[in-house]
Amino acid sequence: MTSTITLERRLAKLRGLMGERGYDAVVLRNNPDLRWLTGAERCFDDEVAHVALVTPDGLWLHTDSRYFNGLRERMGADGPWSIDMDGEEAPRWAARRILQARARVVAVEDSVSVSFVDALQVCCAELGVACLLPRLHEDVMALRMVKDEEEIARMREAQAITDAAFEHICGYIKAGMTELAVRAELESFMLSHGADALSFETIVAAGANGANPHARPSAYVIQKGDMVVMDYGAGLGDYHSDMTRTVCVGACGALQREVYDAVRRAHETCAREARPGCLGSDVHRRAVEVISEAGYGDYFKHGLGHGVGLQIHEQPNFGRSWDKPVPEGSVVTIEPGIYLPGQFGVRLEDFGVMRHDGYHAFTASTHDLVIVG
Repeated sequence: MTSTITLERRLAKLRGLMGERGYDAVVLRNNPDLRWLTGAERCFDDEVAHVALVTPDGLWLHTDSRYFNGLRERMGADGPWSIDMDGEEAPRWAARRILQARARVVAVEDSVSVSFVDALQVCCAELGVACLLPRLHEDVMALRMVKDEEEIARMREAQAITDAAFEHICGYIKAGMTELAVRAELESFMLSHGADALSFETIVAAGANGANPHARPSAYVIQKGDMVVMDYGAGLGDYHSDMTRTVCVGACGALQREVYDAVRRAHETCAREARPGCLGSDVHRRAVEVISEAGYGDYFKHGLGHGVGLQIHEQPNFGRSWDKPVPEGSVVTIEPGIYLPGQFGVRLEDFGVMRHDGYHAFTASTHDLVIVG
Protein backbone atom coordinates (compact mmCIF):
# COMPACT_ATOMS: atom_id res chain seq x y z
CA MET A 1 0.00 0.00 0.00
CA THR A 2 1.14 3.53 -0.74
CA SER A 3 1.88 5.47 2.43
CA THR A 4 -0.27 8.41 3.50
CA ILE A 5 2.73 10.75 3.40
CA THR A 6 3.52 9.75 -0.20
CA LEU A 7 -0.09 10.31 -1.29
CA GLU A 8 -0.14 13.71 0.38
CA ARG A 9 3.00 14.67 -1.52
CA ARG A 10 1.48 13.60 -4.82
CA LEU A 11 -1.67 15.60 -4.22
CA ALA A 12 0.42 18.59 -3.19
CA LYS A 13 2.22 18.39 -6.55
CA LEU A 14 -1.09 18.45 -8.42
CA ARG A 15 -2.51 21.27 -6.32
CA GLY A 16 0.69 23.23 -6.76
CA LEU A 17 0.25 22.91 -10.53
CA MET A 18 -3.37 24.02 -10.21
CA GLY A 19 -2.29 27.10 -8.31
CA GLU A 20 0.35 27.98 -10.90
CA ARG A 21 -2.14 27.65 -13.74
CA GLY A 22 -5.08 29.32 -12.01
CA TYR A 23 -7.29 26.22 -12.02
CA ASP A 24 -10.14 26.05 -9.50
CA ALA A 25 -10.55 22.31 -10.16
CA VAL A 26 -9.38 19.49 -12.41
CA VAL A 27 -11.38 16.62 -13.88
CA LEU A 28 -9.46 13.34 -14.22
CA ARG A 29 -10.38 10.05 -15.89
CA ASN A 30 -7.05 8.45 -16.84
CA ASN A 31 -6.78 5.31 -14.71
CA PRO A 32 -2.99 5.43 -14.11
CA ASP A 33 -3.33 9.02 -12.92
CA LEU A 34 -6.15 8.02 -10.58
CA ARG A 35 -4.13 5.08 -9.28
CA TRP A 36 -1.18 7.40 -8.61
CA LEU A 37 -3.28 9.95 -6.72
CA THR A 38 -5.50 7.57 -4.73
CA GLY A 39 -3.06 4.75 -4.02
CA ALA A 40 -5.86 2.23 -4.67
CA GLU A 41 -3.83 -0.79 -5.72
CA ARG A 42 -5.24 -3.27 -8.26
CA CYS A 43 -8.59 -1.50 -8.57
CA PHE A 44 -8.23 0.33 -11.87
CA ASP A 45 -8.29 -1.72 -15.06
CA ASP A 46 -8.84 -0.87 -18.74
CA GLU A 47 -12.42 0.31 -18.23
CA VAL A 48 -13.08 4.06 -18.38
CA ALA A 49 -15.38 3.74 -15.39
CA HIS A 50 -14.31 6.56 -13.09
CA VAL A 51 -14.16 10.33 -12.92
CA ALA A 52 -12.50 12.46 -10.26
CA LEU A 53 -12.75 16.11 -9.31
CA VAL A 54 -9.87 17.69 -7.40
CA THR A 55 -10.12 21.18 -5.90
CA PRO A 56 -7.73 22.98 -3.54
CA ASP A 57 -9.63 21.56 -0.57
CA GLY A 58 -11.70 18.65 -1.90
CA LEU A 59 -11.31 15.19 -3.45
CA TRP A 60 -14.22 13.37 -5.08
CA LEU A 61 -14.24 10.13 -7.04
CA HIS A 62 -17.21 8.71 -8.94
CA THR A 63 -17.28 4.99 -9.75
CA ASP A 64 -19.79 2.16 -10.13
CA SER A 65 -20.73 -1.03 -8.29
CA ARG A 66 -17.98 -3.09 -9.93
CA TYR A 67 -15.27 -1.07 -8.21
CA PHE A 68 -16.89 0.64 -5.22
CA ASN A 69 -16.15 -1.98 -2.54
CA GLY A 70 -12.55 -2.45 -3.66
CA LEU A 71 -11.91 1.27 -3.71
CA ARG A 72 -13.44 1.75 -0.26
CA GLU A 73 -11.32 -1.10 1.13
CA ARG A 74 -8.08 0.27 -0.28
CA MET A 75 -8.69 3.99 0.18
CA GLY A 76 -10.46 3.75 3.53
CA ALA A 77 -13.89 5.02 4.46
CA ASP A 78 -12.28 7.75 6.57
CA GLY A 79 -9.73 8.82 3.96
CA PRO A 80 -9.56 12.20 2.22
CA TRP A 81 -11.49 11.04 -0.84
CA SER A 82 -15.27 11.10 -1.05
CA ILE A 83 -16.29 8.08 -3.14
CA ASP A 84 -19.66 8.14 -4.91
CA MET A 85 -21.51 5.20 -6.43
CA ASP A 86 -24.74 6.02 -8.17
CA GLY A 87 -26.35 5.66 -11.55
CA GLU A 88 -25.55 9.19 -12.62
CA GLU A 89 -23.62 9.54 -15.86
CA ALA A 90 -20.03 10.74 -15.43
CA PRO A 91 -20.44 14.11 -17.23
CA ARG A 92 -23.49 15.06 -15.16
CA TRP A 93 -21.80 13.97 -11.94
CA ALA A 94 -18.76 16.12 -12.81
CA ALA A 95 -20.96 19.11 -13.69
CA ARG A 96 -22.84 18.82 -10.41
CA ARG A 97 -19.59 18.66 -8.43
CA ILE A 98 -18.25 21.69 -10.32
CA LEU A 99 -21.42 23.57 -9.35
CA GLN A 100 -21.05 22.59 -5.69
CA ALA A 101 -17.40 23.63 -5.70
CA ARG A 102 -18.26 26.98 -7.33
CA ALA A 103 -15.37 26.38 -9.72
CA ARG A 104 -14.93 28.75 -12.65
CA VAL A 105 -11.77 27.41 -14.34
CA VAL A 106 -11.88 23.62 -14.55
CA ALA A 107 -9.04 21.84 -16.36
CA VAL A 108 -10.01 18.58 -18.05
CA GLU A 109 -7.54 15.82 -18.77
CA ASP A 110 -6.89 15.70 -22.50
CA SER A 111 -7.03 11.90 -22.55
CA VAL A 112 -10.81 11.97 -22.08
CA SER A 113 -13.05 11.40 -25.08
CA VAL A 114 -14.46 14.26 -27.11
CA SER A 115 -17.94 12.95 -26.31
CA PHE A 116 -17.25 13.31 -22.57
CA VAL A 117 -16.17 16.94 -22.99
CA ASP A 118 -19.20 17.68 -25.17
CA ALA A 119 -21.53 16.10 -22.62
CA LEU A 120 -19.84 17.95 -19.75
CA GLN A 121 -20.38 21.27 -21.50
CA VAL A 122 -24.06 20.44 -22.07
CA CYS A 123 -24.56 19.36 -18.44
CA CYS A 124 -22.83 22.48 -17.12
CA ALA A 125 -25.11 24.64 -19.26
CA GLU A 126 -28.21 22.79 -18.03
CA LEU A 127 -27.14 23.34 -14.41
CA GLY A 128 -26.38 27.00 -15.03
CA VAL A 129 -22.64 26.54 -14.53
CA ALA A 130 -20.51 29.05 -16.42
CA CYS A 131 -16.94 27.82 -16.42
CA LEU A 132 -13.90 27.58 -18.63
CA LEU A 133 -12.72 24.07 -19.52
CA PRO A 134 -9.04 24.26 -20.50
CA ARG A 135 -7.14 21.03 -21.16
CA LEU A 136 -4.55 19.35 -18.99
CA HIS A 137 -2.00 18.39 -21.63
CA GLU A 138 -0.48 15.27 -20.03
CA ASP A 139 0.29 17.41 -16.99
CA VAL A 140 -0.40 14.64 -14.47
CA MET A 141 1.72 12.23 -16.48
CA ALA A 142 4.50 14.80 -16.30
CA LEU A 143 4.09 14.94 -12.51
CA ARG A 144 4.37 11.15 -12.44
CA MET A 145 7.63 11.26 -14.41
CA VAL A 146 9.83 11.54 -11.29
CA LYS A 147 9.27 8.43 -9.21
CA ASP A 148 9.19 8.34 -5.43
CA GLU A 149 11.07 5.69 -3.48
CA GLU A 150 7.95 3.56 -2.96
CA GLU A 151 7.45 3.33 -6.71
CA ILE A 152 11.09 2.50 -7.27
CA ALA A 153 10.98 -0.25 -4.65
CA ARG A 154 7.92 -1.82 -6.29
CA MET A 155 9.56 -1.84 -9.72
CA ARG A 156 12.70 -3.40 -8.27
CA GLU A 157 10.52 -6.19 -6.86
CA ALA A 158 8.85 -6.70 -10.21
CA GLN A 159 12.22 -6.82 -11.97
CA ALA A 160 13.55 -9.42 -9.52
CA ILE A 161 10.74 -11.72 -10.66
CA THR A 162 11.55 -10.93 -14.30
CA ASP A 163 15.25 -11.72 -13.76
CA ALA A 164 14.35 -15.02 -12.10
CA ALA A 165 12.19 -15.87 -15.11
CA PHE A 166 15.18 -15.34 -17.41
CA GLU A 167 17.36 -17.70 -15.39
CA HIS A 168 14.57 -20.26 -15.51
CA ILE A 169 13.86 -19.96 -19.22
CA CYS A 170 17.54 -20.32 -20.13
CA GLY A 171 17.39 -23.84 -18.69
CA TYR A 172 14.12 -24.56 -20.47
CA ILE A 173 14.56 -23.53 -24.11
CA LYS A 174 15.46 -26.34 -26.49
CA ALA A 175 15.47 -26.73 -30.24
CA GLY A 176 12.13 -28.20 -31.33
CA MET A 177 10.02 -25.99 -29.05
CA THR A 178 7.69 -23.37 -30.48
CA GLU A 179 7.82 -19.68 -29.68
CA LEU A 180 4.35 -20.06 -28.14
CA ALA A 181 5.60 -22.78 -25.77
CA VAL A 182 8.45 -20.58 -24.59
CA ARG A 183 6.07 -17.67 -24.01
CA ALA A 184 3.71 -19.89 -21.99
CA GLU A 185 6.57 -21.04 -19.78
CA LEU A 186 7.89 -17.51 -19.22
CA GLU A 187 4.49 -16.15 -18.28
CA SER A 188 3.60 -19.14 -16.10
CA PHE A 189 6.86 -18.78 -14.19
CA MET A 190 6.34 -15.08 -13.49
CA LEU A 191 2.72 -15.53 -12.38
CA SER A 192 3.62 -18.44 -10.11
CA HIS A 193 6.62 -16.65 -8.57
CA GLY A 194 5.11 -13.43 -7.29
CA ALA A 195 3.82 -11.46 -10.27
CA ASP A 196 0.16 -10.45 -10.10
CA ALA A 197 0.01 -9.47 -13.79
CA LEU A 198 2.03 -9.35 -16.98
CA SER A 199 3.48 -5.98 -17.96
CA PHE A 200 2.50 -6.43 -21.61
CA GLU A 201 2.08 -9.12 -24.25
CA THR A 202 5.27 -11.18 -24.15
CA ILE A 203 7.47 -11.24 -27.24
CA VAL A 204 9.31 -14.44 -28.14
CA ALA A 205 10.78 -14.24 -31.63
CA ALA A 206 13.24 -16.80 -33.00
CA GLY A 207 15.31 -16.87 -36.16
CA ALA A 208 14.09 -14.51 -38.87
CA ASN A 209 11.09 -13.56 -36.71
CA GLY A 210 13.50 -11.78 -34.39
CA ALA A 211 14.15 -9.20 -37.11
CA ASN A 212 10.66 -7.84 -36.37
CA PRO A 213 11.00 -5.77 -33.16
CA HIS A 214 7.36 -6.32 -32.14
CA ALA A 215 6.91 -9.84 -33.48
CA ARG A 216 4.14 -11.84 -31.84
CA PRO A 217 4.90 -15.42 -30.74
CA SER A 218 3.92 -18.02 -33.30
CA ALA A 219 3.99 -21.76 -33.94
CA TYR A 220 7.46 -21.39 -35.44
CA VAL A 221 9.67 -24.27 -34.26
CA ILE A 222 12.95 -23.06 -32.81
CA GLN A 223 16.00 -24.47 -34.59
CA LYS A 224 19.59 -25.00 -33.51
CA GLY A 225 21.55 -21.87 -34.34
CA ASP A 226 18.55 -19.55 -33.90
CA MET A 227 18.82 -16.31 -31.99
CA VAL A 228 15.74 -15.94 -29.75
CA VAL A 229 14.59 -12.45 -28.68
CA MET A 230 12.51 -12.41 -25.49
CA ASP A 231 10.90 -9.12 -24.40
CA TYR A 232 8.70 -9.49 -21.31
CA GLY A 233 7.99 -8.21 -17.82
CA ALA A 234 6.27 -8.96 -14.53
CA GLY A 235 3.57 -6.68 -13.17
CA LEU A 236 3.31 -6.08 -9.44
CA GLY A 237 0.88 -3.80 -7.62
CA ASP A 238 0.04 -2.00 -10.91
CA TYR A 239 3.71 -1.28 -11.61
CA HIS A 240 5.68 -2.75 -14.49
CA SER A 241 9.05 -4.21 -15.28
CA ASP A 242 10.51 -4.46 -18.77
CA MET A 243 13.42 -6.53 -19.99
CA THR A 244 14.73 -8.00 -23.24
CA ARG A 245 17.37 -10.65 -23.63
CA THR A 246 18.51 -12.41 -26.79
CA VAL A 247 19.92 -15.93 -26.47
CA CYS A 248 21.34 -18.36 -29.00
CA VAL A 249 20.24 -21.98 -29.30
CA GLY A 250 23.30 -24.22 -29.70
CA ALA A 251 26.38 -22.87 -31.41
CA CYS A 252 26.56 -19.17 -32.21
CA GLY A 253 27.85 -18.00 -35.59
CA ALA A 254 30.41 -15.24 -36.14
CA LEU A 255 27.86 -12.77 -37.58
CA GLN A 256 25.47 -13.36 -34.68
CA ARG A 257 28.20 -12.70 -32.15
CA GLU A 258 29.37 -9.60 -34.00
CA VAL A 259 25.85 -8.15 -34.02
CA TYR A 260 25.30 -9.06 -30.38
CA ASP A 261 28.54 -7.40 -29.36
CA ALA A 262 27.60 -4.19 -31.22
CA VAL A 263 24.24 -4.04 -29.44
CA ARG A 264 25.91 -4.65 -26.10
CA ARG A 265 28.43 -1.85 -26.71
CA ALA A 266 25.62 0.55 -27.60
CA HIS A 267 23.69 -0.40 -24.48
CA GLU A 268 26.58 -0.15 -22.07
CA THR A 269 27.91 3.06 -23.60
CA CYS A 270 24.54 4.79 -23.14
CA ALA A 271 24.05 3.40 -19.64
CA ARG A 272 27.51 4.61 -18.65
CA GLU A 273 27.17 8.10 -20.15
CA ALA A 274 23.54 8.97 -19.29
CA ARG A 275 23.15 11.58 -16.56
CA PRO A 276 20.19 13.49 -15.10
CA GLY A 277 19.54 16.56 -17.20
CA CYS A 278 20.78 15.00 -20.43
CA LEU A 279 18.49 15.26 -23.44
CA GLY A 280 16.75 12.02 -24.28
CA SER A 281 17.46 12.60 -27.95
CA ASP A 282 21.19 12.88 -27.24
CA VAL A 283 21.25 9.49 -25.50
CA HIS A 284 19.39 7.96 -28.45
CA ARG A 285 21.84 9.58 -30.87
CA ARG A 286 24.75 8.07 -28.96
CA ALA A 287 23.33 4.58 -29.44
CA VAL A 288 22.93 5.26 -33.17
CA GLU A 289 26.57 6.38 -33.34
CA VAL A 290 27.87 3.20 -31.72
CA ILE A 291 25.73 0.92 -33.89
CA SER A 292 26.63 2.89 -37.03
CA GLU A 293 30.33 2.60 -36.24
CA ALA A 294 29.83 -1.17 -36.23
CA GLY A 295 28.27 -0.95 -39.70
CA TYR A 296 24.64 -1.60 -38.72
CA GLY A 297 23.17 1.89 -38.55
CA ASP A 298 20.51 1.05 -41.13
CA TYR A 299 19.16 -1.72 -38.91
CA PHE A 300 18.34 0.23 -35.74
CA LYS A 301 15.29 2.43 -36.28
CA HIS A 302 13.26 2.44 -33.05
CA GLY A 303 13.79 4.65 -30.01
CA LEU A 304 16.47 3.69 -27.51
CA GLY A 305 14.16 3.62 -24.50
CA HIS A 306 10.99 4.77 -22.76
CA GLY A 307 9.74 5.63 -19.32
CA VAL A 308 8.18 2.89 -17.16
CA GLY A 309 5.89 3.05 -14.14
CA LEU A 310 2.15 2.60 -13.80
CA GLN A 311 2.17 2.35 -17.59
CA ILE A 312 4.64 0.39 -19.66
CA HIS A 313 5.27 3.47 -21.80
CA GLU A 314 5.56 6.72 -19.89
CA GLN A 315 7.53 9.93 -19.94
CA PRO A 316 10.40 10.62 -20.39
CA ASN A 317 12.15 8.64 -23.09
CA PHE A 318 15.46 8.14 -24.83
CA GLY A 319 14.09 8.81 -28.29
CA ARG A 320 15.02 10.97 -31.24
CA SER A 321 12.19 13.41 -30.54
CA TRP A 322 12.57 13.81 -26.74
CA ASP A 323 14.62 16.99 -26.83
CA LYS A 324 13.99 17.72 -23.16
CA PRO A 325 16.10 16.95 -20.09
CA VAL A 326 15.62 13.54 -18.48
CA PRO A 327 15.14 14.28 -14.77
CA GLU A 328 16.71 12.65 -11.78
CA GLY A 329 14.30 10.08 -10.37
CA SER A 330 12.82 9.09 -13.71
CA VAL A 331 12.74 5.40 -14.67
CA VAL A 332 13.72 4.64 -18.27
CA THR A 333 14.64 1.63 -20.39
CA ILE A 334 17.76 1.31 -22.52
CA GLU A 335 17.08 -1.13 -25.36
CA PRO A 336 19.19 -0.84 -28.51
CA GLY A 337 18.71 -3.46 -31.20
CA ILE A 338 19.89 -4.59 -34.61
CA TYR A 339 17.45 -6.34 -36.93
CA LEU A 340 18.65 -8.06 -40.09
CA PRO A 341 15.65 -8.88 -42.32
CA GLY A 342 15.32 -12.54 -43.18
CA GLN A 343 18.11 -13.51 -40.78
CA PHE A 344 17.76 -12.62 -37.09
CA GLY A 345 17.45 -9.80 -34.56
CA VAL A 346 19.21 -8.85 -31.33
CA ARG A 347 17.90 -6.56 -28.59
CA LEU A 348 19.31 -6.01 -25.09
CA GLU A 349 17.12 -4.12 -22.62
CA ASP A 350 17.43 -3.09 -19.01
CA PHE A 351 15.38 -0.57 -17.12
CA GLY A 352 16.49 1.56 -14.24
CA VAL A 353 16.43 4.89 -12.46
CA MET A 354 18.32 8.10 -13.14
CA ARG A 355 20.20 8.98 -9.95
CA HIS A 356 22.37 12.04 -9.37
CA ASP A 357 25.48 10.11 -10.45
CA GLY A 358 24.01 8.34 -13.48
CA TYR A 359 21.85 5.45 -14.63
CA HIS A 360 21.24 2.62 -12.16
CA ALA A 361 19.70 -0.49 -13.70
CA PHE A 362 17.15 -2.54 -11.78
CA THR A 363 17.90 -5.42 -14.14
CA ALA A 364 20.42 -7.95 -12.76
CA SER A 365 20.57 -10.49 -15.61
CA THR A 366 23.86 -10.83 -17.44
CA HIS A 367 24.73 -8.91 -20.60
CA ASP A 368 26.83 -11.86 -21.79
CA LEU A 369 25.47 -13.80 -24.75
CA VAL A 370 23.85 -16.89 -23.25
CA ILE A 371 23.92 -20.15 -25.23
CA VAL A 372 20.92 -22.37 -24.45
CA GLY A 373 19.66 -25.78 -25.47
